[in-house]
Amino acid sequence: MNFEAGSICANHFNEREEKNIFVKYNDHIISTDTNKFGSLVGDNSKIGANAVLSPGTILDKKTIVKRLELIEQVVG
Repeated sequence: MNFEAGSICANHFNEREEKNIFVKYNDHIISTDTNKFGSLVGDNSKIGANAVLSPGTILDKKTIVKRLELIEQVVG
């Protein structure tokens, strides 16, 4: 995998009152039962410069995240 300069893999929601993190996997929303959980990034994925992966993001193999893109799979 490749993370370009300035890309972020966040593991906590400062802006939310409810801190529990959920993940989306196979169209199911699953609670992690924790308030700190980063991302699972598949093999050979590429994360562009200054892109942000929100807590709980799961990326398949060979995913490309564009520069400046925000990935937020579960909006709370």
